[in-house]
Amino acid sequence: MHQSGLLHDLIQALCCLPGVGPKSAQRMAFYLLQKDQQGAVHLAQTLLKGIDQVGHCQECRTLTEHEVCTICSSASRDETILCVVETPADVWVVDQSAVFRGKFFVLHGRLSPLDGIGPDELGFGLLEQRLTEGVVKEVILATNATVEGEATAHFISEMARRQNITATRIAHGVPMGGELEYIDGGTLAHAFNGRREL
Repeated sequence: MHQSGLLHDLIQALCCLPGVGPKSAQRMAFYLLQKDQQGAVHLAQTLLKGIDQVGHCQECRTLTEHEVCTICSSASRDETILCVVETPADVWVVDQSAVFRGKFFVLHGRLSPLDGIGPDELGFGLLEQRLTEGVVKEVILATNATVEGEATAHFISEMARRQNITATRIAHGVPMGGELEYIDGGTLAHAFNGRREL
C-alpha cells in the first residue's frame, strides 16, 4: 500500500535529521501524535522560533540569537587564545568540556577543493583580520582529524605564522577520522592539554 498524506509527510520530514532513518522517523511521528501532542507543538514552535531568530555571531560565526554570542561578549574569556573549529556543534562540545576559556572562530566546514570549498567559503578573510589586530597570541587548531581537517589546520597555521602567532594543534585522544562532537569531555580535555605547535 502506497503511503501518502500528512502522516507520511511528517515521517519524511523527520528523516532530514542526521542518523534518523524511515523506521526511527516513523516511531517519532507516532509517538508525538499519539502520546505527546503538547511536546510536538512545543517542538514545532521552538523550531520555527529558532529558524527565525538564530543567526551567526558577528565575531566568531557560531550560532546565536544575538549579534554577538555570549562567549564573545564575555569579559572572563581569554581573548589572546583563539580556538578554530569546523562547526558550531564543535564550539558547544569544547565549551561544555570546560577545559578551554579562550574565544572561538567557526569555519563552517573545511578546505575541500573537490567540493568547491576554499578559503573564501570558510571565512579566512575574517579570520586573518582577527589575527592582524594584534590581540591573539595563540591559535589552537581544533579541526577534525580528517585529511581535509589536517589540510585546513596547516593552511591556518601558516596564516598565523605570518602574523608571528603561535599555532598549536589539539592532540592525544582524538582519533584519526573522528568528529569533535562525538568525543567525550575527558578525552577532549586530554587533547587540549596535549596540544603541540605545528
